[in-house]
Amino acid sequence: MPRELDDVDRGILYLLQRDARNTTAQEIADTVGVSASTIRNRIDRLESDGVIRGYHPEINYEEANLPLRILFVCTAPATDRSQLAEKVMEVQGVIDMREMMTGRRNVQIEVVGTNTRDITRITDAIHELGLQIESSELIKRRRIQPFNHFHFSGSDDGSAADESS
Repeated sequence: MPRELDDVDRGILYLLQRDARNTTAQEIADTVGVSASTIRNRIDRLESDGVIRGYHPEINYEEANLPLRILFVCTAPATDRSQLAEKVMEVQGVIDMREMMTGRRNVQIEVVGTNTRDITRITDAIHELGLQIESSELIKRRRIQPFNHFHFSGSDDGSAADESS
């Protein structure tokens, strides 16, 4: 059952979304107005409750010698969608998968590769699983930012991280 979040929890989540690696418990505490030990305890609870599921680096794939980044928009039969979406994560080069609730174009797959052979291999693997590729788009740049849906009032800027590739 989802838990209710208070202002401290919302502040923690917002600030961790902005920069989890370089934000200390003390900095969060100073911003939300509680002690650093309270922040550490709350983070532990948010993690154990499954609200925080992990911390992930943002990778500039172009700098990592993976210059091709493609978004495949696919259609999977509704009865097989979840199973196919999970299986596609096993394909080397797949970095992200989004499963849509309904309709056509119900699976989005983001992949990276060094050359067209990589992309062709991934495309073939997607087809072999039974997904129908509706479109493929070369991604130039992805911008992300913490969405302040937690309504944390201490947010001081709306800066977005830029992940070029």
